[in-house]
Amino acid sequence: MKITILTLFPEMFPSFLNTSIIKKAILQGKVSVELVNIRDFAQNKWNRVDTPPVGGGAGMIMQVEPIVLALESIDVGHKVLLSPRGETLSVTKTHKLARKDHLILICGHYEGVDDRVTHYIDEEISIGDYILTGGELGAMVVSDAVIRLQDDVINKDSLDIETFDGHMLEYPQYTEPYDFRGYTVPAILYSGNHAAIRRYRLKESLRITKERRPDLFIKILTDADTIALNKELESGTVGAWEKEAIKKGERFTKDKK
Repeated sequence: MKITILTLFPEMFPSFLNTSIIKKAILQGKVSVELVNIRDFAQNKWNRVDTPPVGGGAGMIMQVEPIVLALESIDVGHKVLLSPRGETLSVTKTHKLARKDHLILICGHYEGVDDRVTHYIDEEISIGDYILTGGELGAMVVSDAVIRLQDDVINKDSLDIETFDGHMLEYPQYTEPYDFRGYTVPAILYSGNHAAIRRYRLKESLRITKERRPDLFIKILTDADTIALNKELESGTVGAWEKEAIKKGERFTKDKK
């Protein structure tokens, strides 16, 4: 996959591209990232790319010409303008973008972008209902979200169950020690009963999603298993399957410190 980022501030990206999993993905050839400075396409001796809006108004607006010329200078790809009025980024959208061979991200700045740019793009994307000083952080978010989905960038097992998959928030995770200042790891996780652990984690995902994201929760109850677990949550019931696994796990936790 190739990602091209059109920006007025390419100096914002080196630390992002040279750190952690993103750097590893680039070094392994899983993805290539190209930075294009929109200012290089300014058609005036001052290299200006912004002017006051026609008709008056606050702030400065990025001009259409340098952005379109920058787009025309690069290979064909899926062109995205980072914009607060775009479709909100989601796990479904990131998976769609991750399948593109070439993703072109356009970073707006100042008060906005000449609306005629929209005739030269494929879509607008927002990373949330808030305003940033520019699209550069949004481009990093989109890039990170799609790069990690490329084959072998992250272990497949880590991608199999993640927050927002199936409209659910991810279940709690724990590490050793078993007891940290009175906060203990749930005994069921020591049971060795992998089927019960998977079911417990699903139940926890349901609980957390119901508490924190009721808008997502209404989309979850689509099969007999999630419906049954939700009934346990509503009634405060601990199922026989869970009791048995907890009892087994407690045999391993009673002497843990």
